[in-house]
Amino acid sequence: MSDAPGRARLAILLVLLAAGPARAEPSVRILDLPFKVREMRGPRSEVAVAVATSGLLPIARAGKEPVPLILVWGEEGGAILTVENGRIAAKPVGREAVEDLVASETPRGALPGIRRALDGPLSAFLTGRTRGPDGAPAATTLTLRERQPLAVSTDPKPVPVATAALPAGDGAVFAPRAPWIVSLAGRPAVLAATLTGAESGSLVLATRPAANSPTWTLGARTEPGPRPAIAAVGDFSGKGLGVATVDATGRLKLWSLAPDRIEPGPEAAGYTLGDGGADLADALPREGGADLAVPVAGVPALAIVSARQGLSERARVTLPAPAGTGVAVLGEGALARLVVGLGDGRVAAVALDGGTP
Repeated sequence: MSDAPGRARLAILLVLLAAGPARAEPSVRILDLPFKVREMRGPRSEVAVAVATSGLLPIARAGKEPVPLILVWGEEGGAILTVENGRIAAKPVGREAVEDLVASETPRGALPGIRRALDGPLSAFLTGRTRGPDGAPAATTLTLRERQPLAVSTDPKPVPVATAALPAGDGAVFAPRAPWIVSLAGRPAVLAATLTGAESGSLVLATRPAANSPTWTLGARTEPGPRPAIAAVGDFSGKGLGVATVDATGRLKLWSLAPDRIEPGPEAAGYTLGDGGADLADALPREGGADLAVPVAGVPALAIVSARQGLSERARVTLPAPAGTGVAVLGEGALARLVVGLGDGRVAAVALDGGTP
């Protein structure tokens, strides 16, 4: 007499063993903040770095290295967010103190509301206010300023600054989003997005021919396509630095970067960066490179996208409301946590490993 039920149970067990251990579902926690958040800055932002290195707050010097942190604030207060024992912790900070630091993000003459990029002595920002092909605010010029070495002297002297002004060119204007400073072949380069039509645009890359050259040029430009916005920069493919963009049609696309070119890579539909200037995506470090955390179009969810072999979603996190004020990563490896500023003024902490965020 055969034992059919026993053989069926054995078959199910073998399938489960072949599939491996079940993947932990991401966990989400709403932070208990006594105010609605209207602005958020990630750990690589100028304001967050300024707070982390200022020594003005007890949290700023927990050790020899500055503590990575996120700043959030609104009309009724502000908070510093850090990872403590794998959990996102919030420390109150005065809104006025934060906004004093924020004032430097947009230099005089820059496009209103658009932050500059800052990396050591180099800053990049948009100037020359104009209107884009769609009638919205845009900029005519990418302005680069770099502090120069100051000769040793007993007399106080102003720090010399070299300035370069690059027009968008070819009848284009610069889209109203902050540029990005990256390092290519050991030298700084600047990424920005341009508009060539009401719904079309390109990526451009500003470089200089030699490390000490004062001359900057827009040395690489992608072919015009649906209007792109820069989502994040990182080693998404595991083969070198790249940039992720989301275009006006909701298409996520990866590009590889070199000093003289921007080369297209894999792409997938169904994502968004919103209509404002908030940073709604971030690179999520993992072994051998980075994944991309980016909002899903049409639903309140965040996708974790891998680009090791094409584009594929490694995880999808359902949120209580759509992302609105920011998406940023704190920590690395198993202790990495995502912080999502929601459009309704709340802030969500996310643990992809299912732990307590």
